[in-house]
Amino acid sequence: MHVEVVAQQPAAVPRSAADSPFVAPRRVASGFGRSASAAAGPIGVRRVRLITGLTLFTYVGSHLLNHSTGNFSVAWMEAGLVVQKFFWQGLIGFGALYIALLTHYSLGLWAFYGRRHYGWRPAEVVQLILGLSIPLLITNHVFATRISLSLYGTEKDYAQELFAFWVKSPLLGVQQFCLLLVAWTHGCIGVFFWLRLKPAVTRFMPLLLTIATLLPVLALLGFLQGGRTIVAYAEERGWRVANLAAWQVGTLSQNAELLLWRERTMLAEGGLLVLVLLLRGARAVRERRGGAVRISYPDGRTVQVPRGFSVLDASRVGGIPHASVCGGRARCSTCRIRIVGDTARLPPPSRHERALLARVRAAPGIRLACQLYPTTDVAVFPLLPTNDALALRQRQSLLQSEERFIAVLVVDMRNSTRLAETRLPFDAVFIIDRFIAAIDAAIGEAGGHAHLFTGDGLIATFGLTTPPEEACRRAINALILAARNVAALNEALAGEMAEPIRFGAGMHAATAVVGEVGYGAVRLMTTLGDPANVAARLETLCKSLNCEAVISEGVCRLGGLPAGVLPRQETAVRGRGTALTVCTVATITELARLQGAAGTAPA
Repeated sequence: MHVEVVAQQPAAVPRSAADSPFVAPRRVASGFGRSASAAAGPIGVRRVRLITGLTLFTYVGSHLLNHSTGNFSVAWMEAGLVVQKFFWQGLIGFGALYIALLTHYSLGLWAFYGRRHYGWRPAEVVQLILGLSIPLLITNHVFATRISLSLYGTEKDYAQELFAFWVKSPLLGVQQFCLLLVAWTHGCIGVFFWLRLKPAVTRFMPLLLTIATLLPVLALLGFLQGGRTIVAYAEERGWRVANLAAWQVGTLSQNAELLLWRERTMLAEGGLLVLVLLLRGARAVRERRGGAVRISYPDGRTVQVPRGFSVLDASRVGGIPHASVCGGRARCSTCRIRIVGDTARLPPPSRHERALLARVRAAPGIRLACQLYPTTDVAVFPLLPTNDALALRQRQSLLQSEERFIAVLVVDMRNSTRLAETRLPFDAVFIIDRFIAAIDAAIGEAGGHAHLFTGDGLIATFGLTTPPEEACRRAINALILAARNVAALNEALAGEMAEPIRFGAGMHAATAVVGEVGYGAVRLMTTLGDPANVAARLETLCKSLNCEAVISEGVCRLGGLPAGVLPRQETAVRGRGTALTVCTVATITELARLQGAAGTAPA
C-alpha cells in the first residue's frame, strides 16, 4: 500500500454562506436518536450485527447472573439453570442463539476484512482481539454441552460442569471463565459504542458501568464458591455415583470423538482467520496496481491512497485529525465534509448515507467521509471541528447553528467590586467562585446550560431540547433554585461575611440563533438575537426598580405563572425600538411561593 503526504497550495476555501463550514441547516446536525438505517427502510448489516450482538450479550449476561447465584448454593445455580434451559434450549432460543453466533462472527470477519488500515483506536483493538478469540474459547464448551447433548443425550448440569472445571481439568475451568469475561467485555465495549450516541442514555452511564463491573465479579465469586462445594462433594463415593454416570458425562469413546472434532473445529476457525488476512493482503496488492487517488485538505496537505479507501481512511492513514464520534460506522455524521469542486465524478451516496444526510438536512455537496470512496482525485473541507470524541458527544447538540425559541437567564452578583476592595484577593476569588458554583448547580438541576461566565455572574440558556413552555418553566425554576443555593452559601459563610451575598437576575425568551463560535479547541456556545441582550438589560433594571429579578411578561405567561400576581409595567430597553412589558420580582422567595401555588414547576 502506497501512502504519501505531500504539500501543495491550499485548496480553495468556500466563500459563499452556503459553503461556510460554520453555517449549518436549521435543525441540529447530530445524527443521534433513531438510526439512519431505520429511517432508510430495509434492515441493514449494522442493524443485523447489533441485534445478533445484543442476543449474545443477553446470553452471556444470563450465564454470569446464574453463576453469581453460586454465592448462595449450588442448588440455586441448578434452579437458575432450569430457567436458562427453558429460554435457550427451546426451539426459538436455540435457533436465535446459534444463528446470532454464526451471523455475528461472520459479520465481524467481514468488518475486519473491510477495514482498509490498522489505524484503530485502543478500544476498537481490544474489542477486535476479544471478538476474534471468542470462537476459539467457546468451542470446547459447545462440544461438551450442546453437541454432546444432541449426539449422545448427555444431561450436564452445574454439578457435572463444576466437577469437570474444578476436579477433572482445572485448566478448562480457567478457560471457561476467561470465555465469559472475554465475551462480556467484548459485548460491553460494543454496547458502549452503541449507547454513547444516544444522549438520553448518557446520564445512566455510571449505573451501567457499575452493573458491567459488578456482575462478572459476583459471577466469579459464585463460580469459586460453587467449585469449592463440588470439590468437597466429589470426595463422597455416593455423590460420584449419582452425578458422574455415563448418561451425564458421556463415555470415554464419546468424549474422545468430541475432542477430535473440537480440535478440527478450532483449526478451521484459525484457518478462517488466516484466510481473511490473506485476502486483505491480496486486496492490498490489487489496489496498489489499480492506481491511487489524492485527497486534498484545506491546510494544503494531500494524502495519496489506493482506490477503495474512504476519505476518513485517508485522513487516518495520513495522520490528519478528522472528527468521527462513531468511529466511521456512519451513525453520527460528525465526519461530514464538503466537496470542493466538481462532484459529478464521485460515486453517488449509498442508501444508508443518503438517509443520514437527509436526517441532518445536509446541503448539496456534503458527504460523509466514512462513506465516500473516491475513484478520482478530490479536494475536501471537513465541516466539524476536530476535538476528542467525548467533547464532541457532550457538545453534539451545539456543534451546528440552529434557530430555536429559548429562554435566557442572566444572573449578576451585587457589590462584587466592594468585595474585592475589602478582602484579600484569594478570599474574594473564593467567595465569587462559590457564588458561581451555586448558581451553576441550580441551572444544571433545572435542566439549563450555563454557557458564559462574566466574572461575577453568568448567562444560562433553556430550551435547547424542550418546547417553549418547558423552557420558561425551567428558567423560572432555576432562578428559585439559585436563590436557595445562595441562601445556603450565605449560611455557610455567615461568620466571614459582613453582609450576605445578593444578586440580581433578568430573564427573557424569544427566538434566537444558537451555535458555537471559537477557534481550534477553544469553542463556546453563544446565542444571537433578543433573548440574551434583553435579559442582560433587564438584570441591570433590578437596581433602579429595587427588586431581585425582572422577568419579561412573555416568560411569565409561558412559564405558567398566574396573570396579575406579579407587578407589571412597561419599560424601555436599550437596543429595542418598542417598550417591553416586564414583571418585577421583589423577592425570589415570593416567586417560589407563586410557582408552587400554580403548580408550574417543571417535571
